[in-house]
Amino acid sequence: MFRLRDITPRGLYARSLLMVVLPVVLILTLTTWYYYDSHIAEVNRKLGQSIARDVSVVQDYCERRSVSPISRDIIASRLDLTFSCDAPDAAPEAEGFLEAFSYRNVLREELRIRLGVPVVVGLSPNDSLIHIRFPASSQTVEVLVERKRAVTITSHFFIVWVIIFSLLMIALAVAFLNQQVRSILRLSKAARAFGRGRDVPDFRPSGANEVREAARAVIDMKNRLTAFAEQRTAMLAGVSHDLRTPLTRLKLALAMMDETDEIRAMKADLDDMGMMLEGYLAFAKGEESDEPAEFDFAGLVREAAAGFAETISVTGPDTIRIKGRRLAIKRALTNLLSNAVKFGDTVQITLVDGPHAAEVHIDDDGPGIPKDQHEDAFRPFSRLDEARTQNTSGIGLGLTLARDTARAHGGDLRLSESALGGLRASLRLPH
Repeated sequence: MFRLRDITPRGLYARSLLMVVLPVVLILTLTTWYYYDSHIAEVNRKLGQSIARDVSVVQDYCERRSVSPISRDIIASRLDLTFSCDAPDAAPEAEGFLEAFSYRNVLREELRIRLGVPVVVGLSPNDSLIHIRFPASSQTVEVLVERKRAVTITSHFFIVWVIIFSLLMIALAVAFLNQQVRSILRLSKAARAFGRGRDVPDFRPSGANEVREAARAVIDMKNRLTAFAEQRTAMLAGVSHDLRTPLTRLKLALAMMDETDEIRAMKADLDDMGMMLEGYLAFAKGEESDEPAEFDFAGLVREAAAGFAETISVTGPDTIRIKGRRLAIKRALTNLLSNAVKFGDTVQITLVDGPHAAEVHIDDDGPGIPKDQHEDAFRPFSRLDEARTQNTSGIGLGLTLARDTARAHGGDLRLSESALGGLRASLRLPH
């Protein structure tokens, strides 16, 4: 099925420019065609009729010159032309006549109608005059007429001025489109930066009223999201801090009791709660102190890998520069590496520096996660199949926080099957 969008540009600037340029080109083409096909053709026909009337006077003189009291010079002067009643009888082609100009057929037709005899019309290579030949009284009459009397020699001025004004209109339209599209591109860039947790201090609404309204809406949304994130972080830090005191009292009380299976189970639950609170506090402190900045992502990955006792191989570029929250990204990498080390014996890290984003693939040879449960693994506190979670500790927030960190930077975190037989975690972050 034919769709217009399949043959039109996809960009706003290109489409807007096409909407301006295409009508101007069509109008210019139609105007030029009508001007030459109708107006100029009619003007040159009238000029041809005028020449035919003057040549008919010459024809009448050459046929009756023996009895005409008017001299040849008077007729030539009055009609503003040159003629000869006794031109050579050689064919016009032998005289070197050039190919006919555009309106020779029009002039020849008007002469034939007016004179009633065959007429030959052409241009001489030796001058810029129109040579008109026709028979009269067993002789050949030749009339020389200036070319400007037969054709409109200034017609191209109209087209030149039309082209100049059309180019001026296109230039004004392009300048206007540049201003409007620049505002939209600045808004898009600012919105993308806001989505990655970056601030754009020099961003101001500009452009048309609709673009300004959209920019103000984006700024308002950014302020609301920032306030929400700060409120959430403060609440999380406050609640976590307040819960540490009663949790400590419960641990102290259980420590003074006799060891039983129930007491050991309660102690394990309190240890899990303590790990949750420590994770919440670490997350809240990192969000408060971590500001976006440019850093070496490849160096950060190797630094995080070196923090584990197990030998982890890292392959890829030595340096990859990205911009983001360094502590938050390191925490996400640590969570991913901790999971890989926890469930697998062999862990491999592969760094990829793409044209638009940097990626790190963390592979392990553990039991893995079924493909239909990859999304479930990102749910907070989710418990997956027994092979992946049996006899392991954790609060079930590592993958959740890692994906939140990636998406807050404009990237993503995906799970897939590893070539080692276990799980592959792919963290993608834009430059």
